[in-house]
Amino acid sequence: MDFYERTGKMAIGSRLRVLSETLTRDAADIYGLYGVGIKPKWFPVFYSLVDERPKSVTSIAKEIGQSHPSVSTIVKEMTKSGIVTEVDDCPDRRCTLITLTEYGKELSQDLIVQLRDVERAVEQVSSECDTDLWAAIADWENALGRKSMFERVREIKERREQSEVEIVEYQPQYKNAFYEFNRRWIEMYWELEPHDIEVLENPEKHILEKGGHIFVALYKGTPVGVCALCPMPGNSVYDFELAKLAVNDSIQRKGIGRRLCEAVICKAREEGGKMLFLESNTRLKPAIALYRKLGFKELPEYHPAYARGDIQMELSLI
Repeated sequence: MDFYERTGKMAIGSRLRVLSETLTRDAADIYGLYGVGIKPKWFPVFYSLVDERPKSVTSIAKEIGQSHPSVSTIVKEMTKSGIVTEVDDCPDRRCTLITLTEYGKELSQDLIVQLRDVERAVEQVSSECDTDLWAAIADWENALGRKSMFERVREIKERREQSEVEIVEYQPQYKNAFYEFNRRWIEMYWELEPHDIEVLENPEKHILEKGGHIFVALYKGTPVGVCALCPMPGNSVYDFELAKLAVNDSIQRKGIGRRLCEAVICKAREEGGKMLFLESNTRLKPAIALYRKLGFKELPEYHPAYARGDIQMELSLI
């Protein structure tokens, strides 16, 4: 077991499989010892029929926690061995009921004696161990029922990747990223408008020199998203506009869009802003959902600056 000592808990599935294979090999020998002609993998299905009540494959699968195809395959093998058979008294013609044959019932009587001895052996092993494996398995099953191992690993992966995202202020080397990220999402649904081209080709003039800010998201040092805070001089209601939010579509589930928006909102507050404005389109459902989560409220009337705009929103910064 040196390998598993080296790998540690990351190999829990593989280590459990080795233990399962060991117990399964022993189980096959134990069935032979008692002259009970069933295979270890048949046991759950077999035992569910010991009460001699006919059951459907669906109900057996649900009872023992295995898939319908798996149980169906086992039933076919057991039918071929003469242990189970189909019965015709199912009220629903779409289902088939399974029950033990007379031979299967004889095996069940032999099995009872075997199971009593096996139970004593399991208790003997448990007494030699510091951990109650049976209780531990139940705890693991309950925990994984609440949240699967896949979900847990995915969340940890996302948190790690999010920690590798850095939000920085615009530098000249990010000019191409600012242009390309915005161009891609606009041209995915619409066409670049003249004002788009002016701002994207010269963000220094149209945003930075007017007192605005552009934030760039870096993932492992590579630009993956951008967002701008644009002043709105002369507007009696809004101090700033959140604009030009764009994230590389190959980067997902890292919270980059949210991080960029939060950087813009924070900067707007630092500069004394009271109301933040944005314009978007309802086709961009993830973006609209993000804005709502951040507290933006839809305006009842809107006067779009862009042909593609069909929603305008505001956020109180105080």
